[in-house]
Amino acid sequence: MNPSSNWRQLLPSLPVLHWGRAYNREALVSDGMAALIVTIMLIPQSLAYAMLAGLPPEVGLYASVAPLLLYAVFGTSRVLAVGPVAVVSLMTAAAVGQYAVAGTPEYWAVAITLAFLSGLLLLAMGLLRLGFLANFLSHPVISGFISASGILIAASQLKTLMGVKADGHTFVELSLSLLTQIGQVHALTLAIGAATVAFLFWVRNGLKPLLHRTGITPRAADVVAKTGPVAAIVVTTLLTWGLDWEGQGVKIVGAVPQGLPPFTLPLWDLGLWQQLLVPALLISVVGFVESVSVGQTLAAKRRQRIEPDQELVALGSSNLSAAFTGGFPVTGGFARSVVNFDAGAQTPAAGVFTAAGITLASLFLTPALYYLPQATLAATIVVAVLSLVDFSILGKTWRYGKTDFVAVLATLVTTLTVGVETGLVVGVGVSLALYLYRTSRPHMAEVGLVAGTEHFRNVLRHAVLVSPRVLSLRVDESLYFANSRALEDRINNAVASRPDLEHVVLQCSAINYIDASALESLEAIDVRLRDAGLRLHLSEVKGPVMDRLKSTEFLHHLSGEVYLSHYQAVHDLSPEVG
Repeated sequence: MNPSSNWRQLLPSLPVLHWGRAYNREALVSDGMAALIVTIMLIPQSLAYAMLAGLPPEVGLYASVAPLLLYAVFGTSRVLAVGPVAVVSLMTAAAVGQYAVAGTPEYWAVAITLAFLSGLLLLAMGLLRLGFLANFLSHPVISGFISASGILIAASQLKTLMGVKADGHTFVELSLSLLTQIGQVHALTLAIGAATVAFLFWVRNGLKPLLHRTGITPRAADVVAKTGPVAAIVVTTLLTWGLDWEGQGVKIVGAVPQGLPPFTLPLWDLGLWQQLLVPALLISVVGFVESVSVGQTLAAKRRQRIEPDQELVALGSSNLSAAFTGGFPVTGGFARSVVNFDAGAQTPAAGVFTAAGITLASLFLTPALYYLPQATLAATIVVAVLSLVDFSILGKTWRYGKTDFVAVLATLVTTLTVGVETGLVVGVGVSLALYLYRTSRPHMAEVGLVAGTEHFRNVLRHAVLVSPRVLSLRVDESLYFANSRALEDRINNAVASRPDLEHVVLQCSAINYIDASALESLEAIDVRLRDAGLRLHLSEVKGPVMDRLKSTEFLHHLSGEVYLSHYQAVHDLSPEVG
């Protein structure tokens, strides 16, 4: 086949062509305004998140250019803003810190390699249509993980706010290290950090209502409020320069290289790749889940939709581009995407304009960051990540389901005490273990006929009609290897305790799947019942389940019948009830 024909078939599927064909002046104006607001917000965030990842601040700017451009081509969300985010930055620091010292060229090279591997994994998952794998991360686990990560990130920034040295990768280690440094706190640095934190919290919660009362339009008030971090950077930088706070011991960002993102390559070390594979996979999955969650939420508000598998391709391309332009792992950020949406972005072109704004900042604004206090960036991180902490999930899951509570608590505690990667793995493992435990003990209800109807309900909950000759058993779970024994035990106990029993009818309305182990159990049940002079019947078997059963010998040897409805079964087997 002609290669050009392959490209002609591929190109129409690119999301950029779908929104690009209908692009007009109105969308251009909306995207341009949104890009201006997001750029103002993204500059301080990018600097701060790069430092959180243990990288030079300019790397945050590099990671905010090419990924936005690639996402605009391949992404299906109209408003998702891709770049460095707090949780992924923390995971990057935890992964890369095992192989190099933060701030060194070797550390940067490993971070680039991590972004490259993450991009490859995401791209492969997208091409193989493996987006469903993210479903193994339940909402309670993600909520617990993000909340714990927010606490851990905030704790890691306290040393910068206090002007002390502290080590540790867990909350306990950081806390103990900080306690030993209480007497070494740098008062001026602490004052700068505390004042910046207080100011940013006030900007976030109090400035917008104040502007509304003065008659400023909601959109203008929102724009002004979003400039809070930039205002903090400008004021503290000018004060540090004018009052020589550097000479008084305040640590500053220092010289930030000026220029375009560089062309970089990952390390071609297969041994390192093997060691980084698991962290890269975890970063990929967490980033994908966060990105898709935000994208779907915002798309639903405009009656749009996103394609999860295509999002994997887009995020994979974005991370690969970050690796080749001096960046580190990126994903769709919650805060900046919401800001992009609220600011009126209509298409991913807003991301292209944002990338242009970040590029201009890299070219012309970086010299002005020399006297920026590191405490200001730390304060920016603290305020941003504390909004991620949600302890209400503990109360909600405790009241609704104890198993979800256990999963949240295990994720939260492990992330804080052991580390982010282990915390996420433990959360997923606990969730799967609890699911297997719960489904291994399926809810099985004996049902009876509601008088005057054709409906069947649990005999323990309702006044229903039953026959001593017929056991009607509803299994509220798919049957598989972990719970098939429970079904055998339930029927054996019923047979042993009911001397008048003649028929057992399994109501299969809630059974969506029967695996090979469960099929063997059904065959064993049928044999035992037949030997005891009883018959096994099925009712309300779903089509896909029936299709699988028809491909076996089970139905040919079944001692009883397969009924379309449970009422028909009871009517035939116990007419006095039916």
